[in-house]
Amino acid sequence: MNQNAGEHYRRAGVDVDKGNTFVDRIKPLVKSTHQRGVLSDLRGFAGLFALDGNRYEQPVLVSATDGVGTKLKVAVMSGINDTIGIDLVAMCVNDIIVCGAQPLFFLDYLATSHLEIDTAAAIVEGIVSGCQQAKCSLIGGETAELPGMYHAGEYDVAGFAVGIVERNEIIDGSDISVGNVLIGLGSNGLHANGFSLVRKICFEDNDFTLRSSLEDLDDPLGKVLLTPTRIYVQPVLNIIKRFSINGMVHITGGGFFDNIPRVLPDGCRVTIDRRTWPTPPIFTFLARTGALPDDEMFRVFNMGIGFILIVAAADADDICHQLRAVGESPYIIGSVQPRDENLPIVEIKG
Repeated sequence: MNQNAGEHYRRAGVDVDKGNTFVDRIKPLVKSTHQRGVLSDLRGFAGLFALDGNRYEQPVLVSATDGVGTKLKVAVMSGINDTIGIDLVAMCVNDIIVCGAQPLFFLDYLATSHLEIDTAAAIVEGIVSGCQQAKCSLIGGETAELPGMYHAGEYDVAGFAVGIVERNEIIDGSDISVGNVLIGLGSNGLHANGFSLVRKICFEDNDFTLRSSLEDLDDPLGKVLLTPTRIYVQPVLNIIKRFSINGMVHITGGGFFDNIPRVLPDGCRVTIDRRTWPTPPIFTFLARTGALPDDEMFRVFNMGIGFILIVAAADADDICHQLRAVGESPYIIGSVQPRDENLPIVEIKG
């Protein structure tokens, strides 16, 4: 091949050779996530994964896709890009386990104006870390140089995950009943939601910087904002093996008010006592600095609870004990009540 082949494309802003160099650099990282079932490598056109036909009787595939929103803007501002990959995996696999499924594999999409290999590699390092935490395989992805679509240094990412569950073991909330209790699992802070509001409060309405040391926060603002989303896969799947779980909720965009009703059957509502868990300082800081009412805080943010299990009251203490034994921070935060047209479906007290 002529050594000048691709020169005109490079002048237009796309460097094919750089893309190939990037693939070669990340191949060992990607391979480190591979488990039994992976049949392909990064040189193929599609990722291949073989299901274990002896393990499942009526397997159901479960899929999820998500991004990390404008948290990307904070990563670009800081030059710290590895935690974004963890966020990306978490936002997908935490959705998959809501129905009781085990994540199998993950794919990513990275788009940027011009490929910067070090930045892209840092993102993939985070994705690999997230996949290792979730025990799922990174089996493929796409990197796109789109000059003219993004400003220099900017990028966007999207994630795609597939999991599996036995048909008769799907958890869909239909078993939730009055008297059940809600067990909340502690979050790492903001996770990857509400960052458009966060950035407005911190960088538009106020002159804070990523290095700002603020009275409410234990670390510089940038470190707090970029703390990666918790991945709940392993503790939740372990609990599912030992206990009957009636419903689960991943607290993402929409907070408590939009996410919890998605799993509640007709005739049920929940009451939540906000005094039952510690609120991470970042939420207190945002509420005070942005003069945000409680309803909006619980509509936009996770407020310190990233995942919820809805279980029989008789099992709640044992489940919490098991979760603490594996390093989780569970809190009994509320209960399921009869639906009342005069009361909200999700009521926050305290």
